[in-house]
Amino acid sequence: MNFKQLGKLFALSFATVSILAACGNNETATENEQPEKVQETQDVTKIKVAFAQAAKPITYVDENGNPAGYDVEAMMLVDEALEDYEFEFVPTTDEDLFIGVEQGKYQVGVKNAFYTEEREENFLFPKEFLGLSSAGLLLPADQSNIKNLSDFATSEMTLAPIAASSAQYTLVADYNEANPFNEVELEAGEEFNLDVVQWVNEGRADGAITIEALYTAQVLDENGPYYEFKDDLVYNEFAVIKTWPLFNKEQEQFAAAYDEAIKEIRESGALSELMEKHYGKDLFPLLEQVN
Repeated sequence: MNFKQLGKLFALSFATVSILAACGNNETATENEQPEKVQETQDVTKIKVAFAQAAKPITYVDENGNPAGYDVEAMMLVDEALEDYEFEFVPTTDEDLFIGVEQGKYQVGVKNAFYTEEREENFLFPKEFLGLSSAGLLLPADQSNIKNLSDFATSEMTLAPIAASSAQYTLVADYNEANPFNEVELEAGEEFNLDVVQWVNEGRADGAITIEALYTAQVLDENGPYYEFKDDLVYNEFAVIKTWPLFNKEQEQFAAAYDEAIKEIRESGALSELMEKHYGKDLFPLLEQVN
C-alpha cells in the first residue's frame, strides 16, 4: 500500500469515527431533551370548565358540536392567556354544573351566573367579573308601558314562577325587601329553566323575568322557537347585572390567575367584541347602571 492509499484510508476512518460520534451526541441530546418535554407537560394544570349546554347565545353547543357562546368564548380567551393552564370545556346541565363545581368534578363553571349570598357559600367568586347581562320583564305587547318591577307591582300583575335557587328569584326578592309596600307577588317554582315565553304567550302569567340575550335568541331571531310571536311580546330592561364564573372553593390560585388575565382581556376591548358578536350590542357602556 503506497503513501497516498494510506492517507485515504486514514481520512475515511477519521470521517467514520466523526459520524458515529455525531450520531452518539444527537442520541444523547434527544435523551436529555425528553425529560424537559415531559416536565413541561407536567407543569400544565388541566382545568375542566363546565358550561350550560342549551343557553344560546351565552353558553351552548353549536351545530358542529363545539362549545360556543359569550361566556364560553370569554373563558377561551382566558385559556389562551394562561400558559400554565389547559382548559377542557364540558357541556352539561345547570344542575350538574352547580353540583359538579361545588364537589370538585369541575374546577369552574359558566352559565351567565349572577352573584348571590347563597352562591358565595358554595362557590369561590373571583375579584373580576366575566360579563354583563341585561335583565328585564317579558310582557305581552299591549303591556309595554310596564317598564320595571315597581310598575309591575303597582299594576298587581302576576309573575311566572321562578326557581328559588335562581338569581332571578333573588333579584325580585331583593326588590320586595326594599319596597315592602309595593311588592311583586313572587312564587317559587320547581323548574329551574321554566319556559317563560310560553307562560306569558299562553296567558298563564302576566309577565316573567328573563334576560335579553335569551329573549333575542328565542323571540327576535328568525330561527328562534318563538319568532312567530315577536309582535305579540315585548322585553323591557330594568337592570344590567355583572355575571361571574363559579370556581370550586379550593381553586384560589387558579381564580387569582383568572383575575389577572380577564382584567387585561377586558381592557383590550375583546369582551366588548364578544358581546357585539353574541348579544348584538356592547353592555359595558351601561356598567354604571349595574345593580
